[in-house]
Amino acid sequence: MSGALEQDESLRLLALGDGFIYARALHLAAELSIADLLAEGPQPTKELARLTSTDPGTLHSMLRALAGCGVFTEVAQGCFGLTAVGERLRSDHPRSVRTTIAQSGRITARTFQHADHALRTGDGAFATAFGQPFWEFLRDHPEEGAAFDTAMQEHSRVERGAIVEAYDFPDTGRIVDVGGGDGTLLAAVLRARPGTTGVLFDLPHVVERNCIEEEGLTERCEITGGDIFGELPAGGDLYLMKSVLHGWNDSDVLTILRGCRRAMNPGSRLLLVERVIPPGDAAHTSKAFDFAMHVMAGGQERTGDEYARLLVEAGFAVGRFIPTGSVQSIVEALLPSSQT
Repeated sequence: MSGALEQDESLRLLALGDGFIYARALHLAAELSIADLLAEGPQPTKELARLTSTDPGTLHSMLRALAGCGVFTEVAQGCFGLTAVGERLRSDHPRSVRTTIAQSGRITARTFQHADHALRTGDGAFATAFGQPFWEFLRDHPEEGAAFDTAMQEHSRVERGAIVEAYDFPDTGRIVDVGGGDGTLLAAVLRARPGTTGVLFDLPHVVERNCIEEEGLTERCEITGGDIFGELPAGGDLYLMKSVLHGWNDSDVLTILRGCRRAMNPGSRLLLVERVIPPGDAAHTSKAFDFAMHVMAGGQERTGDEYARLLVEAGFAVGRFIPTGSVQSIVEALLPSSQT
């Protein structure tokens, strides 16, 4: 019995080590837009290979591996279709994550080839892989910058409903979304609370690609370009930062939080929407993302205690930690005079 158990444990480690094979196959399937080609129904591998300029045998092998993960299904010998999971790789699906996964294959996978650099030095490995820091790279490569914006929009589309449902957003007042990307989350909050107005704040080239007009919210939302390390829009009743602080080290986070505190009015609140690492050994997406942020940018995910410490040091009083129906949690912070 002990020998069988030891074998099972060894096999578990081997399977874990093989995880990158499936991830890389998924990256390539997204990059090749396989799901878009299957949108109208199953296709023979040979036809998919012709449309993607790939080798039929190797493509069949890749699709079969992903079928074993529930992404595709081999409906007949050498003929593949989409599953409900695979549908989310379609570019036109309302909950598509195709751009996120494809860009991960181009950027994250390449950066992780230098993960040992991050492990030895504590510095993010992106500049080692690409020759310049992440944000400068996106600025100088607008096609990747646009893809990153789309990827962030994909995350927000998947998560926004759970976030809006989890927190009792005010019925009136001015909501400032700091580092809000294209405004997908802010738009969801404004639609849910028709008596509110909003300010979308991010880098100028980012907010240029906002969705506020197409959401019909131009009369209720200001678009402001700027730097999160500079002056933030003042006078908001609620400040919102989603997936911003995990990209920075503690020193930078304190600078951002103090800037936000200076912009806030007495009675204003701050919501941090981030992956919060739970205690113990249980698997949680925040733990993998924590390692990824260390490798990619020298940033990190944080525990509840770590967020509380940073907020107090920046001059806030910690309110509540609110789970959502997504991988994100909401950390509520108040100015000390507003603490109840």
